This record gives sequence, structure tokens and C-alpha cells, in this order.
Amino acid sequence: MMNSPFRFAQRLPAIVILAAVMAISGCQKDAEPTDAPDTQNTEATNNQANTTSVDANATAPADQQVNSSPITILALGDSLTEGLGVDKNDNYPAQLEDRLQAMGYDNAKVINSGLSGETSTGLVNRLDWVLQTKPDVTILTIGANDAIRGIDVATIEANIRTAVKRLQDNGSVVILGGMSIYDNLGSDYVAAFSDIYPRVAKDMNVTLIPFFLEGVGGDRELNQADAIHPTKEGYTIIVNDNILPVLEPKLNELKELKTADAENTTETVQAETTKNTPNETT
Repeated sequence: MMNSPFRFAQRLPAIVILAAVMAISGCQKDAEPTDAPDTQNTEATNNQANTTSVDANATAPADQQVNSSPITILALGDSLTEGLGVDKNDNYPAQLEDRLQAMGYDNAKVINSGLSGETSTGLVNRLDWVLQTKPDVTILTIGANDAIRGIDVATIEANIRTAVKRLQDNGSVVILGGMSIYDNLGSDYVAAFSDIYPRVAKDMNVTLIPFFLEGVGGDRELNQADAIHPTKEGYTIIVNDNILPVLEPKLNELKELKTADAENTTETVQAETTKNTPNETT
């Protein structure tokens, strides 16, 4: 498609001759159009309009798309997740979100879906509701209340497996928080309960936090008066020492996957744009 200055240069001799003839003859009649409408320009304009209607996000650089996309982390569990006894800004989901944003994950959102007194059966029964959050990552910490009540270990494990599968089927990366209990129910039960978590993690290919309360459980200074629920300082240790070392690699993997998807989308859009754009001629 020729540009305007070049086309004008081609027409210049004809225009000069026509002007001279009109001046000699004293012709007062308006000059009639000498060119037909430029259909190539019209088609190019239409194609350009179609191209610019493509979603701007699809044609933006892949890194820019990934960095601007939200990361949803679901904190799912019982009172240890909810943060019983501490301010709502001091529980582990709130502290985790603050730490992630300080680390540069500006679009990270941690949803607190902890419920005091929750058992593994109760958690399975409310999965349909919590899955509406469409989490990229789920930190699942459940089972302590079951063990306190002496619920059969096989039932607890079956419920945890159900929860993990449902989360995975929904597209969420699962991080499983391991739990241990005191010996008040007998050493056999305690051992069988603790063994649930590494077994499920191995069988279902999920990342395991070996003991969610590592470094905090049993420490009088880091727990409230009930000796069960962490203080603000206890949750800080859980976030920094137990969760983030496991979570951050998963977030980096997730970013790589999203970047690859964004690049594929960009390539597809560019291919479609090239296909719909006519070749230029000079």
C-alpha cells in the first residue's frame, strides 16, 4: 500500500497540466474527481479496527500479564487457621498476606476459611462453598479436633483425601499441614494419627508441612493460656519458618505456568492478527 506523499508525487505532472489547460481556456467549471475511491485504504482501515479490538491484556508482554494477575491463597482449616483468641490482623492468614506483599507478591490475596471446632467431616461438607473462591493454592490444616474427640483414624484420613482430591480437581495446588497430638489417647493412636499426613502427601502428590506448629507447639511463651492456640508471635514463626519456605517455591512454579500460558495466548493472538492483516504493496 503506497503512502500519501509518494502517490501525490506521481499525480503531480497531471495536476500541473490540468491547471495550465484550465487557465488558458478560462474554464469556470468545477473539476470532477479523477480518482475512484481507494478500496485498499478502506480495507486496511477496517482490518486495523478489527486488530485494535483484540483484548489489550492478550497482547501485553507475558511478564506484565502474570505480574498483574491475582494470586488467591485459601487458608482452610479449623481454629488454628481462624486465629481463635488473637486479633483478626494477627492470625496466620493475615500475617501471611502481609508478608507476601512485602516480598513483592502485590496481588496475593489470602482468604481465611478457618472455622473454630471444625472437624474433617465438617470441612468436607462445606467444600462446595469454599471452592467458589477458585484458589490457586490451598493450605489445608485439619484433623486436630477429630483427634481430640478420638475419631477413628481411618475416617480422618478418608476425609482428608476427599478434601485434597476435590481441591486438586478444582485446579488448586494443595499444601497439607501435618498435625500431631498429645499422648492422652495412647501412643498407638497418636502415632497412627501423625502418620496420616506424610502418607496422604506422598500418595496424592501434595507438598507437606511436616508439623504445622513446629517451633511453636508446646512453647508456653508462644501459645495462649489454653496451651493450644498460638499467640501473634507464635503465628509469626509459623508463617516465616513453616509456611513460606514451602509456599514460595509453589508460587514461583505457578508464576512460570502462568507466564507460559500468557506467552501461548500472545502468540495465538499475534498469529490471528497476522492472518487477518492484508499484505502491503508499494
